[in-house]
Amino acid sequence: DMTVAIGEGRITALGKSAEVPIPPNTKLIDGTGKFLIPGLWDMHVHTGWDRHFTVPLMIANGVTGLREMFGKDLPQIRRLRDAITRGDLIGPRIVTAGPIVDGPNPPWPGSTIVTTEAEARRAVAEQQAQGADFVKVYSGLSREAYFAIAAESRRRGIPFAGHVPGLVTVEEASDSGQRSVEHLTGILEAASIHADELLKQRIDSAAVPGAGFRVFFRQQKELVETFSEVKAAALFERLRANETWQVPTLAVARNASNIRDPALLSNPDLRYVPHTLRTMWGLVRRMAGSDTSPAKAEIDRKTYERQLRIVGAMFRAGVPILAGTDMPNPYTVPGFSLHTELQLLVKAGPTPMAALQAATRNPAQFLGTLDSMGTVENHKIADLVLLDANPLDDIANTKRIAAVIVRGRLLLRPELDAILAGTQGDRWRLNDAALTLVGAVLNRVPTGLYWALALVVASVAGLIYARRRASVRRRRLETT
Repeated sequence: DMTVAIGEGRITALGKSAEVPIPPNTKLIDGTGKFLIPGLWDMHVHTGWDRHFTVPLMIANGVTGLREMFGKDLPQIRRLRDAITRGDLIGPRIVTAGPIVDGPNPPWPGSTIVTTEAEARRAVAEQQAQGADFVKVYSGLSREAYFAIAAESRRRGIPFAGHVPGLVTVEEASDSGQRSVEHLTGILEAASIHADELLKQRIDSAAVPGAGFRVFFRQQKELVETFSEVKAAALFERLRANETWQVPTLAVARNASNIRDPALLSNPDLRYVPHTLRTMWGLVRRMAGSDTSPAKAEIDRKTYERQLRIVGAMFRAGVPILAGTDMPNPYTVPGFSLHTELQLLVKAGPTPMAALQAATRNPAQFLGTLDSMGTVENHKIADLVLLDANPLDDIANTKRIAAVIVRGRLLLRPELDAILAGTQGDRWRLNDAALTLVGAVLNRVPTGLYWALALVVASVAGLIYARRRASVRRRRLETT
């Protein structure tokens, strides 16, 4: 029997219904039997600037904030944020990195390559000057470059977050001030009874081009088999003491470990995914499947199961956790995949309340904005989601959305359905995520396959162009 009053984009009153005065001409929403939660955050996304794909699907799913982990076009992201702030576009709040900062031969086109301490420091300075909220570090960085980024970030007062490079231990990353670790990178390595020997293998392989990936996959089986609960407990205490946040991205880990599962293709949420991106997902699925022997598939399955247990142990140890999806990696759909992530967090061990906080209160605490968002309290920003059922009874109830309030603007279920329908109608648009995946795949294929893939992409683009022209002609005829 509570009433929440909203005005000027903020909560203006909150309390027992009999005690909250309602001004005349106030729009009333009957929330009897419903449940109000803060707006959700996805703390690990890519192409968060895609206003035809990511932005509408996030809002329709109650995701009112996101952390962009590959801001390779910062001016475009700034323009999007300005349009959302002005009210020209309904969209989530966006916190963004600049381009990924990586070592030589990065897997992602558009990354900033650094090899020396001077280049690393310059990359931090440039990204801060261009408006990045934090620096994203990646797997291929040398030790020299990584620690230079850490030092320069501290000096300039800009956070850095991302992967733990293969040549750096997660203990070193935590002690150096890395704000968050994505995908549990470095955790299995640090918890292995052979941690020192495995690190030496990775350092030795760094001098041989292409050897790093081979060593990584060769070590995967050993990492699972040599996991030490004792070493893990000491590591988790260190992460807790340093407040090194973890973004496990369990949804994408599950998909990667079950990439050949036909259930991935029957997900009804795929009807909102652009055709170019679904094509690339299918290509990645076939490429991954062709390299998956029964033994490799078993290692992937055991790795994912170990990751679930690690997240549960981290929660019990007090390590701070954020919900993130790594969308749009294969078969992770914006917005929808965050609800899947919350369910997987609960499966791993955290309570429904803790999982919910990983997408609401914890992001606000991580970003230093808990005074204005993250909980349903008086005077806080009105980013809210109204649910038809209690998420503390079943975390899957976060999907049962009756309304979304973003920046104080009310979107009832019919309006949310219209947003979804509009996204479905935009599926023939070329897609930033698909183009990024094309570049990543081309980085890894032989020359012959390069041209074959280029032909496939050109064919798909031609089909899209023809489809759109036919649609324009049809609309002209209807108008005539």
